[in-house]
Amino acid sequence: MAQFDLVILGGGSGGYACALRSAQLGLSVALIEAEKVGGTCLHKGCIPTKALLHSAEIADGSREGAKFGVKSTFNGIDMNGVNTYKDGVISRLHKGLQGLIKSRNITYIEGHGKLVSKDTIEVNGQRYTGKNIILATGSYARTLPGLEIDGKQIITSDHGTKLDYVPSSVIVLGGGVIGCEFASVWKSFGAEVTIVEGLPHLIALEDESSSKQLERAFRKRGINFELGVKYKSVVKDQRGVTITLEDGKEFSAEVLMVAVGRGPVSANLGYEEAGITMDRGYVLVDDKCRTNIAGIWAVGDLIPTLQLAHVGFAEGMLVAEEIAGLNPRAINYDGIPRVTYSDPEVASVGLTTAEAKKRGHDVVELSYDLAGNGKAQILATAGSIKLVAEKDGPILGVHMVGARVGELLAEAELIFNWEARAADVAPLIHAHPTLSEAMGEAHMALAGKPLHAHG
Repeated sequence: MAQFDLVILGGGSGGYACALRSAQLGLSVALIEAEKVGGTCLHKGCIPTKALLHSAEIADGSREGAKFGVKSTFNGIDMNGVNTYKDGVISRLHKGLQGLIKSRNITYIEGHGKLVSKDTIEVNGQRYTGKNIILATGSYARTLPGLEIDGKQIITSDHGTKLDYVPSSVIVLGGGVIGCEFASVWKSFGAEVTIVEGLPHLIALEDESSSKQLERAFRKRGINFELGVKYKSVVKDQRGVTITLEDGKEFSAEVLMVAVGRGPVSANLGYEEAGITMDRGYVLVDDKCRTNIAGIWAVGDLIPTLQLAHVGFAEGMLVAEEIAGLNPRAINYDGIPRVTYSDPEVASVGLTTAEAKKRGHDVVELSYDLAGNGKAQILATAGSIKLVAEKDGPILGVHMVGARVGELLAEAELIFNWEARAADVAPLIHAHPTLSEAMGEAHMALAGKPLHAHG
């Protein structure tokens, strides 16, 4: 029986980050993964979807060339070409990751592992014992009761990243991040798209002002959406799929994508038997990712924190450093940047207006329209930067909509996490003409000295 300081079950963002950091700190590590190292993010999630979105952006650019004085035409999408490009990106990153794991002397085991006692994982008939067990088994694409995924007419995002054709029409069930990103891709690729969302807004976890701006932009792009009504039933035939909503409305399309969120992969892995406290399949942990069983930790999509790859990285590194005795700071989940990579992008960090008020802050808000930003005019993008702040206090949230605003999050994240006030940011000089100037302008306006905005 092999013995290690850490045995990690799951080689996705949380698991491999924990493995790399632990090995760097001189700990012995076994990393067990049933499929490919890199997990959902690299093979089915973040990376493939962003590659599709980049192809979509180029498709739109070729359609709209005349607007910029470029004679270009859109001649259609070659899905084989798109997939070759996307798979090339994944493959290069996968090779790089495999190389990193090898270089840090991590024992890598390919196979389906199971927790068989509180310090042992069994995989391929072998047992691996760890002073610490880290559960990082990730998430799967959920569906709804009675909604059978067949991978052809009714699909999830897993199938969506691997399609070898562009459907003529798609219904996207779920208007969260994943649903909005796929809707954006397919519209750019030439499909008719309808989003059905049971909540009153698209990307309902974002600030309401961001949701409304995305809805306006999608409407302008010809992406249809039905909000505030829940799904009732589905019928398939030769021609496609028809769904009925609780209010009796029907929608038909060639393909139905179910994007109703992701659930934790925790069934039949020995977690309950080990006495681990769980809730609806999620493993519950404290602020240092410890479960209720000494020596067992859990990270990533398996625990009920934000299901984002960079959260998995942070949690994995936190656990490694805690085990190594570095006593790292607990993660402030409010300070984690969030992006929806649709066209336009939606990006945020910190609290929404509603959440800030709920927590008892005396809130002031400022919205800076990107129409006043030179680079935004050049890029022909609409949107805004909204600041949520404590009256005479720090910035509590930054909410952005527009092309490429995800790239502005780095500064927004520092402003929020360093508890800066508008007056601290206002004197900082931003390069002209850049979108980042809009961040400076917003803070100048909130500090009472607007330059390119009406004060």
